[in-house]
Amino acid sequence: MISDSIADLRLLGSPTIEHIDFEALYGYRFADGEGFPASYRAFVRHAGWGRAFGLWLVYPPVRSGCADGLHGRGTQLTKRFRASYRDGETEAFDWMVEPDGHWSLAAPLEVFAWSENGDALLWNTASRNTDGEFPIWESRALDSLHYLGADLRQALVRERSVSIFGPRPFDVEPLPATHL
Repeated sequence: MISDSIADLRLLGSPTIEHIDFEALYGYRFADGEGFPASYRAFVRHAGWGRAFGLWLVYPPVRSGCADGLHGRGTQLTKRFRASYRDGETEAFDWMVEPDGHWSLAAPLEVFAWSENGDALLWNTASRNTDGEFPIWESRALDSLHYLGADLRQALVRERSVSIFGPRPFDVEPLPATHL
């Protein structure tokens, strides 16, 4: 676990925030009428757009005309995830929901972060907890479901990054904003 506070994430330089749609960050509503989880809002405010722990591209809501946004790229990846899992269920590829999931879980999962090796971080948008957070799942290569935690603080694990890349002086590497 990173810490109790997203603000403890170490950044390599200044966060990239000029293309982030802060009105959407606070105004968007899910089907349950509630907004983005507080841990996600804190991450976007603190870290902006970048690569977290050498692994995760956490998609923020972005202004029109900008790439790498939650509602653009995240929506496309969610469609791809759901299609893969529909096909997997039809083919009875039960290993796709192992070790922690089940077939009915795939439908409400939404991609909000992606790794460059094809893994997804997903919110269970049908299961908001009493703190207003969505449980977070990981799908490795869209072939498994691993429960990572009750919020983004629990899901992002510095130790995993250290085991892969070795110690690093930063947790988030800001990336440049890309315009379409």
